[in-house]
Amino acid sequence: MTVTLLLVLALSVVIGLSLGVLGGGGSILTVPVLVYVAGFEAKEAIAASLFVVGVTSAVSVISHARGGRVMWRTGLIFGAAGMAGAFVGGLLGGHIPGQILLIAFAIMMVATSVAMLRGRKKKNVDGAAAPVKHELPIGRVLLDGAVVGLITGLVGAGGGFLVVPALALLGGLPMSVAVGTSLVVIAMKSFAGLAGYLTTVQLDWGLTLGVTAAAIIGSLIGSKLVGRIPEAALRKAFGWFVLAMGTFVLIQQAPADLRWFIAAGVAALAAATAGICWFFISSCPLRNRTGRRSKIPSPA
Repeated sequence: MTVTLLLVLALSVVIGLSLGVLGGGGSILTVPVLVYVAGFEAKEAIAASLFVVGVTSAVSVISHARGGRVMWRTGLIFGAAGMAGAFVGGLLGGHIPGQILLIAFAIMMVATSVAMLRGRKKKNVDGAAAPVKHELPIGRVLLDGAVVGLITGLVGAGGGFLVVPALALLGGLPMSVAVGTSLVVIAMKSFAGLAGYLTTVQLDWGLTLGVTAAAIIGSLIGSKLVGRIPEAALRKAFGWFVLAMGTFVLIQQAPADLRWFIAAGVAALAAATAGICWFFISSCPLRNRTGRRSKIPSPA
C-alpha cells in the first residue's frame, strides 16, 4: 500500500509538471493514475481529477501571470462561459456509465492531438504561422467556452487539451500565452464541473488532497520552464503526449479482441500525421532561411 501511495504521489508531480509546462494534460494523467494505480472508480477519478487540476491550475497561473503570459479578459470570459457548460456536463456525467465516459475521454484526446500536431493552417504573407498576442472577440470566446466547458464537465478533463488548441489554433494566441491563459479557464471550469459531480459522487479527500499537494509542486517547477521552450517544440510535445495517453486509455477500455486493431489504427493515424507534418516542413519555400542548406547556387 505504501509503495502504491508513493507511486501515486510521484506521478502527481508529473501531473503538475504537465500543467505548468503545457497548460493542460493534468486530467489526462490524473484520471488514468487514479483509476489504474490508486484504484478509484471511473466517476470518482473524474471528480477527483477536477479538484486536483482546478487547485493546481489556480496556483500555477500566478507564475505565468508574472511572466506576462495571461490574457485575463479572454481567460475570465472563456472560463465564465465554460463554468456553465461544465456544471451541466458534470450533472450529466454522474448518470452515464464510467466506461462510456472513459472511451469518450480517450477519443477526444486522440482527435485533439492530431489537431495540435498538424498545427494552424492560417499563415501570413511570408508563409509562416502568425500568432498574435491580443484579447479574442467576446462572442467567439463565449461560444468556445460553453462548448469546451460542457465537454470538460462531462468527461472530467480539466480542459487544457481542449482550451490550449482553442486559444492557440483557433484564437491565434502564441503557444506560451495560450498555456498561461488556459490555466485560468481550467481552474474555473474544473470547480464548476466538480460541483456537478459532487451531487452524485463521494471522494476520498485524504488521497485527493495528497495528490493535489504533489501536483502543485510539479506545476511550480513546470511554470519556470515554459518560457524557455520553443513554441513549435512545445506544441508537438503536447500533441504526441496527448496521443499516447489517449491511445492507452482507449485500449484499456476496449474489448480484448479489439485492442490490437485499435492500436494499429492509432499507429497508422500517427504515421500519417507525422508524414503530413514532414511534407509541409520539407516543402516550405522558406526552408533555407532557417539555417538549412539553400538551393540557390552561389555566384562564381
